[in-house]
Amino acid sequence: MIKILLVDDHSVVRMGLKMLLNNHSDIEVVGEASEGNEGIQKALELHPDVVIMDLSMPHGKDGLSATSELKKQLPHVHILILTMHDDEEYLFQAIEAGASGCLLKSAPHDELLSAIRSVASGQAYLHPSATRRLMEEYIGTIRQSGSGGGSYNSLSDREREVLTLIAKGYSNKEIAEQLVISVKTVETHKGNLMEKLQMKTRPELVAYALKKGLLGYGI
Repeated sequence: MIKILLVDDHSVVRMGLKMLLNNHSDIEVVGEASEGNEGIQKALELHPDVVIMDLSMPHGKDGLSATSELKKQLPHVHILILTMHDDEEYLFQAIEAGASGCLLKSAPHDELLSAIRSVASGQAYLHPSATRRLMEEYIGTIRQSGSGGGSYNSLSDREREVLTLIAKGYSNKEIAEQLVISVKTVETHKGNLMEKLQMKTRPELVAYALKKGLLGYGI
C-alpha cells in the first residue's frame, strides 16, 4: 500500500485526487494539507510514502520551500510536484529542492498513477516535455563547453551508484544510509562525479542519468 499525503491549497483539487486515488487498491490517501507548513507537520505525523505537492500555494509556505524542508526532515519521503507551469525554471528548482518527480496538473489520470508508483518505488518521474527540456539544457551545456563531458566508463561502480541515487532525488544523508557509507564519503564521490563528468549542477547529473538510462526510462 502506497500512503499518500496531498498538499494543495484548493480543497476541490484535494477532494478530486482523493476520490481518484482511493479507488485503487495499492494506494491510500492518509492525509491532506492546504499549504507547505501544514504539509510538513502532517508528513512528520503520518510518515507517507509519497507527498503530492502543489507548486504554487499563495498562503503559507510554497511547494518548493516545503519540498526542500521536508527532504531535510524526512529524507526517505518521495515528493511528486504537481504544477500548472510547464517551465524549465520550475523544473530545475524542483529537482534542486529534492523532488523525485514533476507532473503537470493537466496530465491524464493514468499518468498520475504511473508517476506515483514510479516515485514510490524509488524511480524518478518527469513528464515528457520536462524530460525534453532537461535534455536540451544538458545538450546546451555540452555545446557551450565545447565537449561531451567525461566518460561514463571512467566512473567507478560506487560512483555510478551514487550518480543514480542523486539523479533519483535522494539526499546525501539518504544515499549514505542506503550504501552504508558516511555522508562525507558520499560528498567525495559526488565531487569526483562532477569532476570526471565535467558538470556543476544536479540538473546536469539528472539529464546525464536520463541519457544513460539509469532512471528506468529515457527519452
